[in-house]
Amino acid sequence: MISPWSAAVFIFLGLAGGIAVGGGIIALFIVLDVIPRLAQVTSSYDKVHWYEGAMVSGALVGTLADFYQWHMHGPWLISGFVGLLSGVFIGMLAAALTEVLNVLPILAKRLRMQHYLLGLLLAMVFGKVAGSLFEFFVYSP
Repeated sequence: MISPWSAAVFIFLGLAGGIAVGGGIIALFIVLDVIPRLAQVTSSYDKVHWYEGAMVSGALVGTLADFYQWHMHGPWLISGFVGLLSGVFIGMLAAALTEVLNVLPILAKRLRMQHYLLGLLLAMVFGKVAGSLFEFFVYSP
């Protein structure tokens, strides 16, 4: 059994780490303007509070699922759908980060590839997909 002092230190470090990581994620979403951009693209400014609630709820459920090591058993089709939604979220986050940083136009200009920007974008997308599939099917145990 651990001492009360050790338990207090562990609780403090866990809360401090959680607040630091949560604050960083929120700062990233604020800098990227994820929610306002999503509302602008979908023309649903009146539903912004639903987007915010969905992000907070998703973060909470994801944290609990990871912390308590939840497992879902079911048909492969449901797992594929959840994976697809996770991929869409990661793709949107990467696209928002790229849009904010204006990485692609600068990269294309520096490499003198303005006429091949679509091919550069497709190469990046297919490379990311190939790397993800390799990690999922070959590399992970």
